[in-house]
Parts: sequence; C-alpha cells; structure tokens
Amino acid sequence: MELEDQWWKGQLAADIYQALRYKELKLPSYKGQSPQLNLRRYFADLIAIISNRFRLCPAARHLAVYLLDLFMDRYDVTVQQLHMVSLSCLLLASKFEEREDRVPKLETLNSLGSMSSMNLVLTKQGLLHMELLLLETFSWNLCLPTAAHFIDYYLSIAVLDGDLHDGWPMASLEKTKSYMAKYADYFLEVSLQDHIFLCFAPSLVAAACVAASRLILHLSPSWPPRLQRLTGYAWENLMPCVEKLLIAHDSDVKEASKQKCQQQGQTVFHSSGQPATVTQYLQLPSMQYPQKAPQAGLAANHRSVSYVSHSTSSLQGPSGPQHCDTQAIATSLDPKPGISNRAYPVSMHYSYSAPCFDR
Repeated sequence: MELEDQWWKGQLAADIYQALRYKELKLPSYKGQSPQLNLRRYFADLIAIISNRFRLCPAARHLAVYLLDLFMDRYDVTVQQLHMVSLSCLLLASKFEEREDRVPKLETLNSLGSMSSMNLVLTKQGLLHMELLLLETFSWNLCLPTAAHFIDYYLSIAVLDGDLHDGWPMASLEKTKSYMAKYADYFLEVSLQDHIFLCFAPSLVAAACVAASRLILHLSPSWPPRLQRLTGYAWENLMPCVEKLLIAHDSDVKEASKQKCQQQGQTVFHSSGQPATVTQYLQLPSMQYPQKAPQAGLAANHRSVSYVSHSTSSLQGPSGPQHCDTQAIATSLDPKPGISNRAYPVSMHYSYSAPCFDR
C-alpha cells in the first residue's frame, strides 16, 4: 500500500490515520518465542542495509522487519533459511509500500557484495516460493501498520511557534523542525533494533519517538496538549517506551564519546551511574544536549541505517550460510502451537530474559 505522498497534509489525513489505528487493533500477537531470537538483530540489520542501498522508504523497511518478526515467531527456521526469509520479507514489503520501479530487482540483489560474502544466490523460483509461503502465513494481508506509518502524521505538528527551547523562544523554527525530524528518524530506527518494542502498539512507539526527540532538544512543554489530542496518548502512557529510547540514546552517546577519546589517545572515564530516566532527562542542564542533529557515531551500537555508513560487502553471516533451498524451507517449517490472532498487546510486561539493548 503506497499512500499518497504527504497524505498527512491532505484533507483525508484524519480518516487515513483512524483507518491505520483501526488496523493496528487487529495486528497479530507477538510472543518472542523464536529459538533464533538471538539472531534477530543481525537479520534486522541485513534488511536495513539492503533497504538503505536501494533507498527504500522507512515504511517498507519497518514492514519487512515486522514480517520477519512474525514469521520467526511462528516457525522454527534455520540460520541458512533465515537469509532467504529476510530478503523475501524485504521484497514483499517493498512491493507493498513502494512504487514498482523502486522494488529491488533479482539481478541487482545478486550483484551486491553482501550476497557473495554470504555465499547466497537468489533464484526467481526460490523467491516466488518463499513469497508465497509468507503470504499464506499472513493470510495475504500485508496491511500491517508499523511505527513508520504514524511518524509523519505526528511530526506534522511536533514543533510549532509556541514551543520554547530551554524556556526561551526558538531561534529558528525551521532548523528545530529539521532537528526534530532527524532525531525522530533516529529513534524510529532504534525501535527496530530490539524486539522488546513489539510489546508497544506501533502508534505509541511513533509517539514516543517524537516525545523523546522533544526531550533531547529541550523543547517545552515536553508533551504539549496538541500532541496528546492528536495521538490519543497521555504522557504517562508514553513514559515506559520513551525511557527505553532514551536509555539507548544515552548508551550511544557514551559509546561515541568513548570511540572519539580512543581515537585521540585520551583516557575514557566511565560513569558509574545507571542510565538516565525520563525524569532525569527533564532535569538535565541545557548544555548537556545542545540543539544539534544526531552525528554518525550516535547510533554506532544500533547501526541505524540513517546515520551509519554501511558496507554491504563486509556484512558476514552468523555461521556462513550456503545456498538456500526454499522447497526445503516450505517442508521443514512447522507452525508453533498456540498461535492466536488476538489483538496486539499493549503492555509493559514482556517475557524477555536478556536486558534491553544488550551491547
């Protein structure tokens, strides 16, 4: 589904938004029970790298990762098979979200350096079989809203003239809007890196990305009434997700500072405190987070596609997978029992033993 360009500025914006929120209520549940869950980060990065290579829209990238998450959650898939599954998810998502001329071609995919480094060769028949299996898994329904589908609608009023920066009128509204868009995009990519964000509704994740960006930019009020009315989320609803985003940002800033100091041959002093909470960010002095856009090193740990220069030829698979046989995939995948189609859970309680943003 390729929506009209800048639909959030049109007369039907409110209707389209409500349709997305309605679709959101019917999203399949996610249990985080894949035996290959520890490899999810690698394959999410693979999708992001190839998506960036073909300059696909964020909605296609986020939908591809979401399809991969749901598929891994329902089937036991080998590492070798996951490469074919990941690329097929990206192709399906791009066909659904992008114009036809922007969909990656088979020949171009096979010519990428990352494909040869993984010893992977895609075939037309293999991709068609895999795409068919995916479509049957999702009952031919790819209209699955992600945070990327909501973010532009929220950004349309994320920064307005009445907002204050450190208690003072903004020096430049346009620059602040530009910084807001870049930070929101950064936090949006952060949300792709850990499946723990799937415990939140996509619209809430998008709203949290805007809220976290306003905190970092020291805009007040942190969550103005207009955004609460537009999103339907109060500040209390956003805090758990915002805090996870800010913890990731804090870790990225420290890592970037560490790398910079190491390059300059300086001693790095680590903070002994815990990652900052939402309340602590609100109380930070203004000079700690000057009004500037994210730098390349900011997302080093998350490998955010928007701010990190990826080298597709250097990406190595977890265990050197060989050629993928999609016929074998179709016959060896066994659905997991107890998969229900209940409404998407919006809960902070998530059974994930590893710490958030394991670095």
